[in-house]
Amino acid sequence: MLIKLLKAERMKLRRSPVWLAFIIMPIVPALLGTANYVYQRAILTKEWLSLWTQHTLFTDYFFLPIMLGIYCAYLARLEHAVGNLNKLFSLPVKRTSIFFAKLITAASMLLLSEIWICVLFVLSGYIAGLTSPPWLSIAQWCIFGTLGGMVIVALQLIISMNIKSFALPVAIAFAGGLSGLAGLAKNLGHIWIYSLLSYGMNANAPQELEKSGYPQFVIVCVVYIILFTSVGAVITAKKDV
Repeated sequence: MLIKLLKAERMKLRRSPVWLAFIIMPIVPALLGTANYVYQRAILTKEWLSLWTQHTLFTDYFFLPIMLGIYCAYLARLEHAVGNLNKLFSLPVKRTSIFFAKLITAASMLLLSEIWICVLFVLSGYIAGLTSPPWLSIAQWCIFGTLGGMVIVALQLIISMNIKSFALPVAIAFAGGLSGLAGLAKNLGHIWIYSLLSYGMNANAPQELEKSGYPQFVIVCVVYIILFTSVGAVITAKKDV
């Protein structure tokens, strides 16, 4: 039944306006980050690593949290509209499966976004005159960024499934992204929910994740994901519509 729900979610996303956000929004920080790098090249001397910090400076604290907010809000908005949630709950499916299907769908969109961001990063590097991209590091940033982003996705989906407004969950995601920057400034990047995305992607301090340890980061993310997924599933199962 979960497979059928996943197929249904995929069908809902066909020709969806969220793909415009998926394509266009990462381009903006890529352009800004590349311009920053080019204009400050005399100071930013670590080539690909310096370019990455400029890209993620805009991506991780502004654009990607908003994108995740949009993804989750859109998946929930389809059910809030004209009583669709009542119809969905009347089907012979487990309510928890409904939440899991949306979570997996949002997670897939997050992974695609991470890949697209990395593609734009490599293209930007070539345009800036750099050669020999650090493929292993890029893959690592993408993987750990996806893991950290999954924490935000799980939380944002709970928020979106329980708030009928589309704009409010997106606004919360935006505020969360800003709080992620504050979390890193307070040395809480390894535990603060909205900092884990940038922390995993090595946004502005590429050595921090190596210092704190990858196992610790993975454990924190997994604990949050399990917690939010469990809470979301329970709320969905008991939701009175």
